[in-house]
Amino acid sequence: MPPPAVARAIVSQGVVGVYRPGEDPGARHKQPRPSGARRGERARLPPPFSLEDQRLRLPESPGLGWPRRARSRCPVGPENSSMSQCAYPEDAAESELPDGCGLLHTSRKYLKLKNFEEEIRAHRDLDGFLDRASIILNETATSLDDVLRAMLLRLVHKPDNTEPDCNVDLLMAVLFTDAGTPMEGKAVHLLSDTIQGVTATVTGVQYQQSWLCIICTSKSLLKRHVCISRLVRPQNWGENCCEVRFVILVLAPPKMKSTKTATEVGRTFATMFLDITFRQKLLKTRTEEEFKEALVHQRQLLTVMDQGPNPSLKNYSISSICVQKSHQPLQHKDFFPVGKGIREDFARRFPVYSLDFTDGIIGKNKAVGKFITTTLFLYFACLLPTIAFGSLNDEITYGAIVIRGICDDYELDFNTFYAWTGLWNSFFLALYALFNFSLIMSLFKRSTEEIIALFISMTFVLDAVKGTVKIFQKYYGISHGNHNADHISVLSLLGLGTSLNTSFHTALNTSLLANPPELTSVSSRSAEHPSRETAVLSLLIMLGTLWLSYTLYQFKKSPYLHPYMREILSDCALPISVLTFSLISSYGFREIKMSKFRYNPSESLFKIAEMQSLSLGAIGSAMGLGFLLSMLFFIEQNLVAALANAPENRLVKGTAYHWDLLLVAVINTGLSLFGMPWIHAAYPHSPLHVRALAVVEERVENGHIYETIVNVWETRLTTLGASILVGFSLLLLPVPLQWIPKPVLYGLFLYIALTSIDANQLFERMALLLKDQASYPPTHYIRRVPQRKIHYFTGLQVLQLLLLCAFGMSPLPYMKMIFPLIMMAMIPIRYKLLPRIIEAKYLDAMDAEH
Repeated sequence: MPPPAVARAIVSQGVVGVYRPGEDPGARHKQPRPSGARRGERARLPPPFSLEDQRLRLPESPGLGWPRRARSRCPVGPENSSMSQCAYPEDAAESELPDGCGLLHTSRKYLKLKNFEEEIRAHRDLDGFLDRASIILNETATSLDDVLRAMLLRLVHKPDNTEPDCNVDLLMAVLFTDAGTPMEGKAVHLLSDTIQGVTATVTGVQYQQSWLCIICTSKSLLKRHVCISRLVRPQNWGENCCEVRFVILVLAPPKMKSTKTATEVGRTFATMFLDITFRQKLLKTRTEEEFKEALVHQRQLLTVMDQGPNPSLKNYSISSICVQKSHQPLQHKDFFPVGKGIREDFARRFPVYSLDFTDGIIGKNKAVGKFITTTLFLYFACLLPTIAFGSLNDEITYGAIVIRGICDDYELDFNTFYAWTGLWNSFFLALYALFNFSLIMSLFKRSTEEIIALFISMTFVLDAVKGTVKIFQKYYGISHGNHNADHISVLSLLGLGTSLNTSFHTALNTSLLANPPELTSVSSRSAEHPSRETAVLSLLIMLGTLWLSYTLYQFKKSPYLHPYMREILSDCALPISVLTFSLISSYGFREIKMSKFRYNPSESLFKIAEMQSLSLGAIGSAMGLGFLLSMLFFIEQNLVAALANAPENRLVKGTAYHWDLLLVAVINTGLSLFGMPWIHAAYPHSPLHVRALAVVEERVENGHIYETIVNVWETRLTTLGASILVGFSLLLLPVPLQWIPKPVLYGLFLYIALTSIDANQLFERMALLLKDQASYPPTHYIRRVPQRKIHYFTGLQVLQLLLLCAFGMSPLPYMKMIFPLIMMAMIPIRYKLLPRIIEAKYLDAMDAEH
């Protein structure tokens, strides 16, 4: 049975530490100074003695007795993590210090125990070792140098040796700290990189001294190698290794995949050797086959242990165990009683409602500056797409937000038909909220959400590309045909303009028409003449907006300026880039004419529709369109809410899916009556809003830098402020808003798309196809899933993405009408089709949050 000591591991540059629950991991650095000791002198630990030693020391180390005091030339190193050593050089002139001291750097870090149930590499490491086993059962050498040399010779003289350039002397030199130093004969002879088990107690740190794992990286190697040596009798190699019986040597080339490095292989075997019962079994083995069988049996025990907490270990916390959440299948009773979800959401959110307005404003931790910059970002991110999509709708519908196709064909009043469609839409949304239909969104796995999110990002990129192509067709002398859309989708006919929450369906339907979008007014076409300068400048303005905004967005990672200033510039990247290139275009190149959107102030904003003017048949048609719209609204509202409330964002005030959906229905009811655009949660604006309010830290793991969110300021003030600013923007029409050229809007689209795919796992896995394996990041799915399965899964996701594009980007309006049904079809594809191709455990691992 694995020991309770495999609780939590740390690695040092040579040491794996194990802590029991409730103990301070830093306790090993807080060793008490004994009475009578001089200040600055470190406390020396008592002789290694623990419950483990008391019960099993003698059978494992017969005849050793208490360990002797460490020798002065200890090959492993002292017990304290912060250590200093003196090296005596040959020539005192080489050192400025009078006593000829040198410096030795030692670093220690946590190393997680290998999870044999989830990390596929653990089994592959052991299988690779069993296939090419290098085992020395009865080593008679007594010095560490002789033992290591014997192990290296065993590797070199193997019949299947694949290392023609392997040099034993060179490898021996790399294993120790005195390699290449000018202090020949007097250098500190210590192992460079080791892994060793330790236990933290109230008196300090106690090492597991019966085994030692030595890892080494050498450019002369082509493959990884593992050799295990069992000594005939315990050897005293220093204070940390007074009774060594097992030596594990791991060799690997430097350019390896993050899960195949020498440290990762050493982590596999170190996790196994932490168990003293397992080490006892290895001492009793007589042949290499028995030794291998013991390794396989230990792997089985660790795999079973990692599948769940063991009742016999209830007094210990095993952090390496990852217990998967059990999602019970939805049942009919989950949707009743009516309004249950709304009541639960309200009860969850109401106690912290006031904190949404006071957090960051009142109290010790204030974030007023963060709120101001986030409000400006949200204002520009919502206002500019509103202008762009509004201008596009103006061009398509000839100056009015109308359902022109249907209303003209059947001689229906636009305002009334639009109002009825919106009312039916709100009615169905209210039903979804009352009957807890948001529970269905729990069936959307992370992979499905990321497919839809990446599709939305692609629509923004397509907007920018099509708009730029259209400008070149018009101004660069390329012949072009009619720019009017031959087919207008049903959703476009419904006049889905954008408002504060620029919605995905608007981006979809305005950017995916039969012909590329052109945001120029119809009346201005005849007055403008082809000019190549306009086309070239438009391209430069778009790319310049993208470059400046993304550069400022990444500026927080640079070493320049004060961290507070870097954060402000990063948060204000969007407004700064938009204002900068709008001024450059309007004043720096005023002689080059740029297209502007048309402003029509004659239309009344508050005109109630005459609801009684439609026939029952027309009202029934509006109900069908309203039902399709409600499905699209339902999916995106809940999808965006799920992405914003993802566990990695660390939001703590709770969710309110049902309550939010009901509020969307109520708000859109009023907007429908006045013929105004509908609203709901928008992607990527909502996740980007969360990101703008987050406190982010950079961390390094195996040489890879990644960002993690520490906390998020959960406030309503930023959205409220952005809404007020959007309202006041009506006073800025037509000037100065008309000074913003449309290439700046295209650059904005590219910026929004680029920043929204930063944390998209699907995009990251697609990029793996172009990367060297040594550059793979140490993500959870890289550790837990075979590489081939990862690529299979990515390919299947790409096929689903193409399916969405086939319907969402189709020029046929009826294919767009069933687009919400295609999105819902992602659920059975994930649960029924994919498990037939890839094992369910691998699918769950790739859908895991971290």
